[in-house]
Order: sequence, then C-alpha cells, then structure tokens
Amino acid sequence: MKKSFYFSLFGAAAFGGFAGCDSGAGKKAQQPNIIFIIADDIGYGDLSCYGASRVNTPNIDRVASNGIRFLNAHSGAATSTPSRYALLTGQYSFRRNDTGILPGNAPSIIKQGQKTVQSMLQYAGYTTAVVGKWHLGLGMDNNQNWNEYIAPGPKESGFDYSYIIPATGDRVPCVFLENQRVENLDPSDPIEINYREPFEGEPLGSTNPELLTKMVHSHGHDMAIVKGIGRIGYMKGGKQALWDDEMIADSITSKAVTFIERNKEKPFFLYFATHDIHVPRVPHQRFVGKTGMGPRGDAILSFDWSIGRIVDALERNGLLDNTIIIITSDNGPVLDDGYRDQVVELLGDHNPRGTLRGGKGSLFEAGTCIPFIVSWPKGGVKKGDVSDAYVSHLDFFASMAALTGLKIPEDAAPDSFNQLKAWLGKDKVGREYIMEHAGGVTVKKDGWKYIPASNRDMPMGGNGNETGISTQHQLYNLKEDRGEQNNLAYQHPAKVEELATFIQWIRNTPKTRP
Repeated sequence: MKKSFYFSLFGAAAFGGFAGCDSGAGKKAQQPNIIFIIADDIGYGDLSCYGASRVNTPNIDRVASNGIRFLNAHSGAATSTPSRYALLTGQYSFRRNDTGILPGNAPSIIKQGQKTVQSMLQYAGYTTAVVGKWHLGLGMDNNQNWNEYIAPGPKESGFDYSYIIPATGDRVPCVFLENQRVENLDPSDPIEINYREPFEGEPLGSTNPELLTKMVHSHGHDMAIVKGIGRIGYMKGGKQALWDDEMIADSITSKAVTFIERNKEKPFFLYFATHDIHVPRVPHQRFVGKTGMGPRGDAILSFDWSIGRIVDALERNGLLDNTIIIITSDNGPVLDDGYRDQVVELLGDHNPRGTLRGGKGSLFEAGTCIPFIVSWPKGGVKKGDVSDAYVSHLDFFASMAALTGLKIPEDAAPDSFNQLKAWLGKDKVGREYIMEHAGGVTVKKDGWKYIPASNRDMPMGGNGNETGISTQHQLYNLKEDRGEQNNLAYQHPAKVEELATFIQWIRNTPKTRP
C-alpha cells in the first residue's frame, strides 16, 4: 500500500509518497550535503565576481572559482515572500492569492499537507535546517501567541531545526525564534504584536523622532521603535529578547556553523537565508566604512563574511568537496527602501543591477535576474565555469529530487523541472522558458521577453525602481537588447500574441511539470 504524504499540524512531519527512481541515487553514503545560501536584495551587479566596481567579495569569489557562475538565473518573483515561497514549494506564487509581502504577524502560507523541498529532503534521509530570514508566516492566523510555541512553522514544513527572523528586519517582532519559540524571552515581559493599532505608552517613530538614534526613516518605518530604529508594525514587551541589528549576521552565522558541525557525520540540508542586505542596513562595526558606500555596501561585506565562515566550517570538517553550495539572492536590488542611509549619495559608479533594467519589485530583468553560483567539486562541477543557461529557483525542488533519486508525487512542486544537469554545468541551455512575478507576470522564451499590458501606467515604484508596468505591451529581444531599451511589440505582433497565449496557458494549467 502506498504511504500517504501529510503533515501533522503541531508535530513532526510524516513523510511518504516519494517513490525511488531507477538511477540508483539516494544512498546515504553518496549523498552530498546541500547548503542553499540566499541573500536579501543583492543585485546582479553587487558582487565582485559579477563585475562590482567598488565592493570586493573574496569569499563569494572563492566559491565561484571553485564552481559555476550563472549569467541568466532568476528567482521566482521580484519580492521576498513570493520568491521564497516559489523556491521552497516549486509552485509559482501567482497561483495563490496570499503570497504577497507578508506582515510580521501573518499566518503560515505553507499549508498543512503541502510538500516542500525540505520535507522531500527530510524523507530522503537528510537532516534539515533553516537559519535566518523566514518571511513565510507563522501559526494559524494573525493572532499568534509569541510567548509560546508557534505552529505551524518551519518544523511542520519539513525543517528539523530552525533559528529564524520571523519576517524581516524592518518588521516587528524583532526577535529570533529558535525551534519556534522566542529566544531569551522573559516570561514576566510578554510580547504583544499588532499591525493595526499602536500600544498606549509605546513610543513611535512618527511621534518620537528623537529616539531614532541608529537610523531615521525616509518613508514608512515610523511605527514601533526597536533599538533606536523605526519599524513596520507595533510591538510591546519582550525587551530581553530583542535582537541587536549589528549582531544579526553574527547570530545567524554562528547557528549555521554549529548546525554544520553537529551534523557532519550524516547528510544535511541547510537553508541559510541571510538578512544582508535588507533594510535596516546596520552592519557590524568591523565592516562600517570599509566600502565608502555607506551601510548598503558595508552590508555586502557582511554577507561575504558569513559565507566565508560557512565555507571555513565545511573545510575544517572535511565536508567541502562533497557539499553542494548554492549562493543566490531572493530578488534584485533596491536603494532607498525606507531609511536615510545615504545609499544613493554614496553609490558612485557602483551599479547594483549591472547592465540590467529595473530592480526589486520590477518586471524588468533586474527584478529577478540575480547572482547564482553553484559549487560541488565531488559532483564534477567544473571550476571557474560560467553558464548562460536559463535557470530558475523554481527548479530547486525537482533538481534535488533527481539528485536524491526520488520521484515527485503528482500533487507536489507543479512548476518545478529537473534542471540538475544545468545547475551542475552539464547543460548550457537550461529551461525552455522563464516566468517571473512582480504584481504581474512576464515570460522569457526563445530569446524574447514579453511583459503584458496593464490597465494602468506606473513607471516608478515607491522604492525608486522602474516597475515595467505599462498600458502598452512590451516585447524585447534579449539576445540583442539585454537592457530592455527597445520595445519591439508593434513590430512583432505575432510574437506578442504567441507569448500572451503561452502565459495564459501556464496560468490556466495547475501543473506544468511533466
């Protein structure tokens, strides 16, 4: 009898439904460790191995020189929550209406019974962990009791261990959760969270600017003041549990290294989701002033430092050769994202988006075209390789299933394709098409990119990035115009119709994976 695959709502996940393949893969002795490192808002042009002019990222460059660097890799969406949802579930975020950028008190959007890449790897014999930013919601509704165990959360989705930032650094609650309980919580000072009404007597960024001692907001971020910084949302209590922004990178990196060292004798999967370089950008003092670009540039150094500590831990424990390391970002770059941190004034000739157009939240290329580096020496990944293959975060699920020799059940990862050969540099073509989500949906296929016409014109977003939202159809020949400057929609109406039909087919097809 075939085992069912389901989640116990408040207990450990029970696994089944993944059938073995005929490849012979999946034996524990041969399984590589997997570390998926995802930055927050780092752009295609932010790393020195991608041509950054004013930032030196030697630890990331080291991983790139030991593996393959991709030039046409894409996240599933141009903002945080939908991008991470697509990565871990293998499902386009636009198939759901609750995958927008979540507040800090949002319920879990990974639903009971939904299969994830972490639950699949757990079933394959991996010990699994998430360390860093979560931003996929917690609990059953938006009235979580932050003073108790909160479920569902990472454990119920397939992670054996978790040490997480619940949402983002600029959203309350500003505490770490270890295995879904607030770290260092004083029971006599319980936490209360509200995203509608402030708490009486609690100072706000909008009314008490004199208390903004570390960072002043430029737009939004004028609600609760936590450690001298205005945030989104209202918070009361939990004073002992509050994080220090300068120590976030140290805290999560330390937990990641400890997880590696404690699980070195068995295959593990670590999803390391850093806070760098999301706002508020408050890097540790050892990085301050090192780039001359202000907090944003210095936070890139912090991200690079975290990767260096993880690579050192792998090397120290004899794990580097048989560990798949993936380094990427959840979406493209943004400059002024709500705080006065001089990011625009100090940018100089550094271009976070490289030669691309747009950025975080954009339908243009820089919204989802992100750094993507894969290293696995024992797996035959060629050192210093570069690939122009179409690769997508959506394919992490199916590619890891192929790696472990498991067949994905019919109700899992509907939009994820096995692109393991492309990820390892054996296939330089990759996906047939790439779809992305940034409010609307766009598609790239056969060298063309199509952005459907909208019912409104909105050239610029609130974060200063071009949105790509227009009442005009947009068609770009990316082979000749990577910067999307020449709209060819009127010259090629047949191509517009073809790609518009293709988008509708994807939207109307609940399962695209064969």
